[in-house]
Amino acid sequence: MEKNIEPDLEEYYKVHYIHKSNWLRAAVLGANDGILSTASIAVGVAAATTDRISIILATLAGLVAGALSMAAGEYVSVSSQTDIEKSDIEREKKELEEMPELELKLLAKIYETRGLSKNTALQVATELTEHNALEAHVRDELGINEMTKANPLQAALASGASFTCGALMPLLVTIFLPVNHMVVSQYVSAIFFLMLLGAISAKTGGANITKAVIRITVWGTIAMFLSAFAGHLFNMAI
Repeated sequence: MEKNIEPDLEEYYKVHYIHKSNWLRAAVLGANDGILSTASIAVGVAAATTDRISIILATLAGLVAGALSMAAGEYVSVSSQTDIEKSDIEREKKELEEMPELELKLLAKIYETRGLSKNTALQVATELTEHNALEAHVRDELGINEMTKANPLQAALASGASFTCGALMPLLVTIFLPVNHMVVSQYVSAIFFLMLLGAISAKTGGANITKAVIRITVWGTIAMFLSAFAGHLFNMAI
């Protein structure tokens, strides 16, 4: 006899990664930018001067400015997205009040294009409309749902905090490691931290770890090489 097993939706969603996408994207972007941009600043200044205080001040300034910029930028960006979503939801409410029959046919057409027969699509649309018309249209017509809905404050805090954590690593290198080998020290440590970040983020998001590590290493190397080259040119100019 077959057992009647009821699926647990909460457990089901835990095995998927899409519900992590918003905070994970902001956190990874912030930490990556914190490591890379701050290390690049340190490398550029270190290539131009061997004065430790100048290198530390430039790196610290990059940390503070970068963290605030990341947090503010993320908040504004996600807030704009949220405003658009709210505007579309309000428009959908009005359309459901003014032309419910047309909206029902539109919803049925959406399900029909996804593979349901015309009669089944209309039946599904009718039942979902009776249950919660706005929710059905917001999810299936506008593509907005709770799992992927962005939170401006959460994204800003995650981005700013992760940038700070990432930027602290190259700052500590400028403080404690020999200034004569600062460029090499910053590059090696930054690449190590970037590789570690790439592996952790890929593991958390269920992506390919090797591909993430290679991608982050290549672009990190390019950024720091160009920063060191610019600092070297400035040093030659003075």
